[in-house]
Amino acid sequence: MGRVPSNTMINLGIQSECEEAMYQLGLDIENLEDMEEDAGLGNGGLGRLAACFLDSMATLGLAAYGYGIRYEYAGGADDWLRYGNPWEKARPEFMKPVHFYGRVIDTPEGKKWVDTQVVYAMPYDNPIPGYGNNHVNTLRLWSAKSPVDFNLKFCCMDRNLAENISRVLYPNDNFFEGKELRLKQEYFMVAATLHDIVRRYKASKFGSRENVRQHFDHFPDKVAIQLNDTHPSLAIPELMRILIDEEHLEWDKAWDITTRTCAYTNHTVLPEALERWPVSMLESILPRHLQIIYHINFLFMEKVAKQYPGDFDRMRRMSLVEEDGEKRINMAHVSIVGSHAVNGVAAIHSEILKKDLFRDFYEFEPHKFQNKTNGITPRRWLLLCNPGLSDLIAEKIGDEWPVHLEQLVALKKWAKDPNFQRNVARVKQENKLKLAQILEKDYGIKVNPASMFDIQVKRIHEYKRQLLNCLHIITLYNRIKKDPTANFTPRTIMIGGKAAPGYYVAKQIIKLICAVANVVNNDPIVGDKLKVIFLENYRVTLAEKIMPAADLSEQISTAGTEASGTGNMKSC
Repeated sequence: MGRVPSNTMINLGIQSECEEAMYQLGLDIENLEDMEEDAGLGNGGLGRLAACFLDSMATLGLAAYGYGIRYEYAGGADDWLRYGNPWEKARPEFMKPVHFYGRVIDTPEGKKWVDTQVVYAMPYDNPIPGYGNNHVNTLRLWSAKSPVDFNLKFCCMDRNLAENISRVLYPNDNFFEGKELRLKQEYFMVAATLHDIVRRYKASKFGSRENVRQHFDHFPDKVAIQLNDTHPSLAIPELMRILIDEEHLEWDKAWDITTRTCAYTNHTVLPEALERWPVSMLESILPRHLQIIYHINFLFMEKVAKQYPGDFDRMRRMSLVEEDGEKRINMAHVSIVGSHAVNGVAAIHSEILKKDLFRDFYEFEPHKFQNKTNGITPRRWLLLCNPGLSDLIAEKIGDEWPVHLEQLVALKKWAKDPNFQRNVARVKQENKLKLAQILEKDYGIKVNPASMFDIQVKRIHEYKRQLLNCLHIITLYNRIKKDPTANFTPRTIMIGGKAAPGYYVAKQIIKLICAVANVVNNDPIVGDKLKVIFLENYRVTLAEKIMPAADLSEQISTAGTEASGTGNMKSC
């Protein structure tokens, strides 16, 4: 999400007034902003994309909620809540019980999930203001609370085990690890969110907790649930459970409502990133949901068999249940079958989904598949982090471009204007000088602001090929050593990003980059011709300083593996 104050002041149109007020109080607003920790709510492009969506929906005036988990620790020592969060408001009146384990029994009214262990989901609301439109949406984050505190007569988990669910962010969004805690986190968010959505649908007016709507005929017309990758895919069996077990709808009616409500965005083509939960784990933690998934699969396999009679290999490939080795549930398949729309996040990526990854599903239901190319919010990534360039643009085309990006096309008429070119170059150099000062302060390395700033900032992963970049650094170093008097373009190479704690190869790549940097930066023959810096604790706030200073943005991922790659959109 990044820091709140600057983005909020810009969206509300009060930045200059706030800066002046702080100045009158003898305070520096930048020093005040530096005291805030970045919120630890997501990973890499997936989390940042969600944040940009929230800003854009609020700016468009769309009524929308973002839902997530209020992680206490964003991996390592990122204790971003140590002093609390002044921008959030606890909403204990909307606290929800979330159930785990237990067993399923048959009753005259239908299936019933009993003998469960309970964790409470406490919502914390964060306002998301739109840009210049007096519209505010909500990011609602769930925190796990033990019911022991509330003296309720449920069979309860140990308090620490219960509250561990929202304690630590799993710092990896491109490699699937079938850990029990991760499954609990995903269901915890889904269950709390869906109960909140159903409660709001039933209520008569804003803020009401009285149920007025008694049927679900219009639910898909009032509610759209977008599954941001497979992490919230348990929403499909959970919504079915609510509609069938709690609201007592017939299966066919519940399934029609669920599929018309849910849509699925795929964010990766990497096989190791697709979630496949062991049946044994689901059977223990979410026994009712496993039953529902089995029945969804049974009915789906009947449809596939009818369309492709005798094609058992196709049925095996399309089944929600994988039976090679340990029996697993393929959550991407659950998401496709249970949604009315499936999209990739770039034209090439969407074609890969149709022609390769989900080819069988595309051939079976081609009308579901579409493309929605990713984007970024220009409010944070241009207006906020590059005010010099923003002012230049406003001088030429006016100040409506932050909500009408198509107006940027009008800049073409000045593309070859020498004065405009000089002004753009001056802004870039000022941004580079600011970053050079930060690097000297934080890393003790004096870099040449006139050098090419060559930047690769993203999650550390083999497919993103930071190792290839490192080999290029070694090649450049060897060329300089071979002929120090040759004509070289001075270059400052910055590589930044985080690696999952258990990702050994990624950790070794970071270690190699740091070792190479140590040699290069301390070689007097190389001098200012080449500098290498590994940027520690890469986060939104640091990105806001790096992107405006970039001369070269490295996007060198293995072809066909990067779903969208929004990092390159931020360099300006």
